[in-house]
This record gives sequence, structure tokens and C-alpha cells, in this order.
Amino acid sequence: MSFNMNNFRLDGKIALVTGAAHGIGQAMASGLAHAGATIVFNDIRQEMVDKGMQAYAAEGINARGYVCDVTDEAAVDQFIKRVRDEVGIIDILVNNAGLIKRMPMLDMSPDDFRQVVDINLNGPFIVSKAVIPGMIEKGHGKIINICSMMSELGRETIAGYAASKGGLKMLTKNVCAEFGSANIQCNGIGPGYIATPQTAPLREPQADGSPNPMNTLIMSKTPANRWGTPDDLKGAAVFLASDASNFVNVHILYVDGGMLSYFGRPQ
Repeated sequence: MSFNMNNFRLDGKIALVTGAAHGIGQAMASGLAHAGATIVFNDIRQEMVDKGMQAYAAEGINARGYVCDVTDEAAVDQFIKRVRDEVGIIDILVNNAGLIKRMPMLDMSPDDFRQVVDINLNGPFIVSKAVIPGMIEKGHGKIINICSMMSELGRETIAGYAASKGGLKMLTKNVCAEFGSANIQCNGIGPGYIATPQTAPLREPQADGSPNPMNTLIMSKTPANRWGTPDDLKGAAVFLASDASNFVNVHILYVDGGMLSYFGRPQ
């Protein structure tokens, strides 16, 4: 296949981005839409789906939103069947829905741990299982798992999150191993520290007005010397969803401002 810039276009493709009613999922879905894809997304609550639909409409994006719990296999199977009937067979899946619970490991209950793993790891497994048969039928597919720098690193207070994201990196490898020959590329995006409401507690000053130590650490270890924004993830998502990445498989693209490769600067 000869290369031109149209290889980055997604015209005629249907993209499902889970948990994309807000935040980085919505930003990535927006990027895919502006590259030509039809966007389908879900959330666990109708009010969040409604808010997401309003946000997409404000951008001029005709998205389709559904209520679905990615950890419920029967619900996911019904959801994917409904999407197939109402929109078409999914070409691109972005497993974005996720959860983090910050607490010391000794304070974390097994139920808390299971909930994080269920959403962050079992969810992508369940949704991928549901969409892969359609991709095989169409002869192509793109799966993008939203991993994390915690797919590579550990940190205090996020035992469940790090375990789930490390597992998601390995699930990415296994999907490639099983379905690469079916022309399905499964890759990951590993966001760095992105400024969203979910990470707001890490940026907020302490009660006495002094800088948040975590924010200071993040800035000292990021060569770009800033937090990322949801828009920083759009290009990575479009690349991994497009024909431009047809021979890229099981790669985790870290969008982290250089943090993973940097020792850090003294304060």
C-alpha cells in the first residue's frame, strides 16, 4: 500500500470508545470523529450519557451514546448487538473506561481491589471479546487499550490500579498473539499525568496553601515541564486507529511528556 496522508483518515469507520462521556475518553473520541470516524460511546449512567451527547453535539459531532456496564458480559453482548443493528460493525475499539482508588494497600479491601481490576482489566477483556468477531468478519480491526505509566511503574496508594494496568498491558500482548493473523492490531496508549477532574486532587494546594508535593514531584520529573491535556492524546489515538499503523502491533505509546525516560531534576 502506497502511503499518503489519507492513511490517517478514518472515514467510514465506526469507533467505540468506552467511558467516553467526559475526560480523556471524550477527547480521544473527538479526535477520531474529526478524522472521519462515526463515534459510539457508553457510560454506566444515563445522566452521564446525556451530558456526553451534549458535549459532542456542541462540537458538531453526531455521536451515539448508550448505557452499559463494561463489567457485565451479558449487557455488553446486548450493547454490541444493538450497535451493530443501529450503527454497524465496530472497526475501532478504544478500551478507555477506568477507575482509580487511591488508598494505602493495607487499608484497601479485597472488594475495592476487585472493583478496580474488574473495570480496568475485566472490562477490556469482555468488550474486546464482544467486538472481535465482527472485526474478523470485516477482515480488519483496531483495538486500543488505555494503559498507564503504571503499566510500568508502581506507586504508593494505587495497588489495584497499577495491578490492573500492568495486566492490561499483557492482555494487549495476548490479543495481538491470538488475532494478529486476522488483521487486528491491538496497541495501547499510556497517558502521563493528564489534567482532568480525576487528577485534580494531585494539583490542589495543601490546606496551609503550600504546593501539593505530588504536583511538585510530577513537574520535576516531566521534561515537558507541564501536565498533559486531554487534547495531547488525540494524535496518538488517531494514529493507532488508522491505516497508518497497520504494521504496528502490541506497542504501548506513552504520551507522558518524557516522564518514563527521565530521572528528574532537583528541587
